[in-house]
Amino acid sequence: MEVINLVSIFSRIFRSREKPQNSLFGSAYTFFFGGTTSGKLVNERTAMQTTGVYACVRILSETLASLPLHTYKHTDRGKEKALEHKLYYLLHDEPNPEMTSFVFRETLMSHLLLWGNAYAQIIRDGRGNVLALYPLLPDKMTVDRTSTGEIYYEYQKDTGSVILRSYEVFHIPGLGFDGLVGYSPIAMAKNAIGMAIATEEYGAKFFANGANPGGVLEHPGIVKDPKRIRDSWNEVYQGSSNAHRIAVLEEGMKFQTIGIPPEQAQFIATRKFQLNEIARIFRIPPHMIGDLEKSSFSNIEQQSLEFVKYTLDPWVARWEQAIQRTLLRETEKREYFVKFNVDGLLRGDYQSRMNGYAVGRQNGWLSSNDIRELEDMNRIPEDQGGDLYLVNGNMTQLQDAGAFAKQTMEGE
Repeated sequence: MEVINLVSIFSRIFRSREKPQNSLFGSAYTFFFGGTTSGKLVNERTAMQTTGVYACVRILSETLASLPLHTYKHTDRGKEKALEHKLYYLLHDEPNPEMTSFVFRETLMSHLLLWGNAYAQIIRDGRGNVLALYPLLPDKMTVDRTSTGEIYYEYQKDTGSVILRSYEVFHIPGLGFDGLVGYSPIAMAKNAIGMAIATEEYGAKFFANGANPGGVLEHPGIVKDPKRIRDSWNEVYQGSSNAHRIAVLEEGMKFQTIGIPPEQAQFIATRKFQLNEIARIFRIPPHMIGDLEKSSFSNIEQQSLEFVKYTLDPWVARWEQAIQRTLLRETEKREYFVKFNVDGLLRGDYQSRMNGYAVGRQNGWLSSNDIRELEDMNRIPEDQGGDLYLVNGNMTQLQDAGAFAKQTMEGE
């Protein structure tokens, strides 16, 4: 009787949960995307026109797409690649006949960085095995919940909407408020990105009007048609392509320059600050997007390692756990798992690696083949000792350290 009551209680809790807080549709859309305090329209496409956003999205998307992705199975000795599993080929080589694994993961990762969500349609066979994965555009997807509490997805097509069940959609949510739908980093930081767009546009207009500051033409007499003189001057001297041309002044006219106010001359520094702001949004080290001001030979390697640890690892965990939850059947989850290999990004310089291998080899926890595999070299045959684990013969147990001396004293 108590068990029945507990089940009914948990059932009521689950059914009373609110609908997912979708960030792309409804009244929330105008709050997230759209106008900014800088007056510039910011959405996922206009944001990609700024060099900072484009560089950050490209770095993260290409880096994650280039990582080796393997499907493993647990064994008595630890793990081994599950080459026989259908998911191995889909994730490692071709998720669908139209895309490589690199392009598929790059596309979904860019969606995740711009919209905060990545979706792909899952094509399954009658047994529930995954046959193919096709990316879906996040701005056409709505996540909702039925009256019984089941999550479903509504995708807008040109011919109408399509309802997809939860087992038909591979969904990776970013940071969100309900754990079900992520919010776009672009939308949450739209004012910072809008300011970057505004400063970039200001700089472009500045050079479009001429590399030199603007000014006034002074005429000693009365000008009957000032518009004609101004248009004639602009036609010959306006624009960066006409900079430094020799001006010819007639009728005693003089050109008087007007200096730029100091606060306007700081737009270059503002643009640089906004570049760091965008790098902060995506947690990208500034040197990776071209800002080398605070980078040096001594710290750039450490910054690269921090990029893997603090920036890339959380995204890798999101991908691995989403694949594990969605693409593996319930009967397979205890036996199989997927894993990105980031070891190649964590390797130091050649000398550091060789010193580390030497320590592992001499202390018995690395074999020759272990080292050669880490360096992408062919294995040494087993009969030639490639799999042997060796240890320095001078090493002995602490309790036996004085055994030889004691034996010698007793013999005397």
